[in-house]
Amino acid sequence: MVVFKQGGIQMSKYQFLDSYTLKNGAEVKNRIVMAPMTEMSSFENGIVTNDEIEYYRRRSGGVGMEITGCANVSEIGKGFEGELSVANDSVLPQLSKLAQSMKSNGTKAILQIFNAGRMTTSEILRGKKPVSASAIRAERPGSEEPASMSEEEILETISDFGNATRRAILSGFDGVEIHGANTYLIQQFFSPNSNQRDDKWGGDLKSRMNFPLEVIKKVMNVVKESGKSKFIVGYRISPEEIETPGIQLSETLEFVSKLSTSGIDYLHVSMGDVWRTSLNDKSDTEPINKQIKQALGDEIPLMVVGNVETPVDAEKAANSFEFVAMGRELIREPNWVEKVIAGDETSIKYKLSPTDLEDLAIPAPLWGFLTTVFRPIAGLSTEKDPATSFKEAAAPWEKF
Repeated sequence: MVVFKQGGIQMSKYQFLDSYTLKNGAEVKNRIVMAPMTEMSSFENGIVTNDEIEYYRRRSGGVGMEITGCANVSEIGKGFEGELSVANDSVLPQLSKLAQSMKSNGTKAILQIFNAGRMTTSEILRGKKPVSASAIRAERPGSEEPASMSEEEILETISDFGNATRRAILSGFDGVEIHGANTYLIQQFFSPNSNQRDDKWGGDLKSRMNFPLEVIKKVMNVVKESGKSKFIVGYRISPEEIETPGIQLSETLEFVSKLSTSGIDYLHVSMGDVWRTSLNDKSDTEPINKQIKQALGDEIPLMVVGNVETPVDAEKAANSFEFVAMGRELIREPNWVEKVIAGDETSIKYKLSPTDLEDLAIPAPLWGFLTTVFRPIAGLSTEKDPATSFKEAAAPWEKF
């Protein structure tokens, strides 16, 4: 942080306010990103609601990039009710309005695309059975045994990600983020827990990389064919799993080395704390993000997220990583960046109040989520012990 005086007033210039030019030539006006957060507010068919459009508009303009909550690329990939969809052309009119609402004052609009895989239910899929890399049930309450995907289904799903990218381009988005994290389908193919195939799509580490790398290749080809050279392609990962077997950090670091030459424009690491160390190896005290940064090299920027609320938090992260994503704090304070730029940091809000609902344009389903499961995390008062509440909410919060 650089401190200077302007008109006799001491001002602060943070590194995270600097612009950043991606390798494809797209310039991002600053290094603060609105993280992808589930708001469960789309119509049943996945079409964007006006409430969602207003929610994203309220938070655009200050941040350099704004990433939507996850949008399913096919009907069989739907993970929860109220989920955004990019599975067919009927979504395009409202999707276009959403893209435009996110692009105010030069903010880059990024559509996160995903398939839930086994992290859904036959009820949500209206009677259809969930699918995954292998017919292995997730180790979570209420999960169902999925069907193992056939070769044809795998190739069709890869095409679904390409078609979703085409729709994002047609809708006016500045980019897509491929969601390879949070236990969803792409991660399920990478994980030895959920992928126990014996064909080219599974088995050893190299084969488990094939599906995510083919998804990236398809997305990149669609972008190339569109002629949109500055269209941004990001990729999100979760670096470890606690299941046995499960993804180990050493495997992720090998995968990251492959991702560094895949053509993506940034890598986004999904964790609850920017500075978290290994969950599986307590003797490893080096922050995971620093290890990933080393494996990634300097060609591709790293986006980090987790427990970033104050300008001091953001600047600390920006000293080590290129992009700093913020989630719950931008729900509470849509004008976070604008207030920092104006030197008005003392007015930044760090708590939610029911009286703020209308001003913050929080859709009713999201408000219900925040005021029940996520009271302590959202900065709301709670009668429960905060530590207990946080522990109970930790897994669902990964959606944010």
